[in-house]
Amino acid sequence: MTAPLMPRATAVWLVENTTLTFRQIAEFCELHELEIQAIADGDVASNIIGVSPVDNNQLTIVEIRRCEADPRASLTPNEIERNVKLKNAKAKKMLSPSQRSDKPAAILWILKNCPEVIDSQICKIIGTTKPTIEAIRSGTHKDMANLRAKNPVAIGLCSEKDLDNAITISKNRNKPKVKVVKKAKKTSEKAAKKTTTKKAVAKKEKAVKEPKVKKAAPKKEKTAKAKTEKKAAPKKEKAAKEKKSAVKKEKTVKKKTAKKAAEKAPAKKKAEK
Repeated sequence: MTAPLMPRATAVWLVENTTLTFRQIAEFCELHELEIQAIADGDVASNIIGVSPVDNNQLTIVEIRRCEADPRASLTPNEIERNVKLKNAKAKKMLSPSQRSDKPAAILWILKNCPEVIDSQICKIIGTTKPTIEAIRSGTHKDMANLRAKNPVAIGLCSEKDLDNAITISKNRNKPKVKVVKKAKKTSEKAAKKTTTKKAVAKKEKAVKEPKVKKAAPKKEKTAKAKTEKKAAPKKEKAAKEKKSAVKKEKTVKKKTAKKAAEKAPAKKKAEK
């Protein structure tokens, strides 16, 4: 059950205008019985003007009369207030003023009982902001002294499924960090292995290709030499023929000179005699 709008003012009105017990008023207004007793004695909230929950459509006179007749019964809010809870559970847009004021208490309950829930999930469930969550966590919230932890499911701000889903999502978001690191390490190792294998294959290919290039070089040199030799062959032949003709001429000249010398030799001998 959610607290009514201005709980102390409604408590003052109920104390003054009804015969309800302190327990019934405390349960409806979500206050302590001793505080209700202090309001009845005039020690607390003496300057507060009472506000009727009937005029605010939070209670009906029939419900008040029923609880006055049975001290063990507890006050139940009006149907409008309960319809607001149902609408809020389905689409978290329409909130009653009491639910809106109970948001910090629900945040405090989640921070105490479910510390693993992420701030983004708390914002999604309750419909608050991250600065308010941080203020409640650090204790710097303006109403921190008056805050009491309240279950958001009991208040009607969310359902049990929403809370369980938020817990599971936050746990799953905290876990994958280790897995991602392991995957990254595995991928880096695989990449290193691939690079080493690629380098080894490239070296083998180079070792296979290099001898072929070396063998191809002498062939090119041979072909170049053959071409130059073919071009120089006629010149060599001409030079050889010229040498042969010169040698023949020299031989013929020597023979002629030898013959002449042989012919002159007997003539000289005769003249000497």
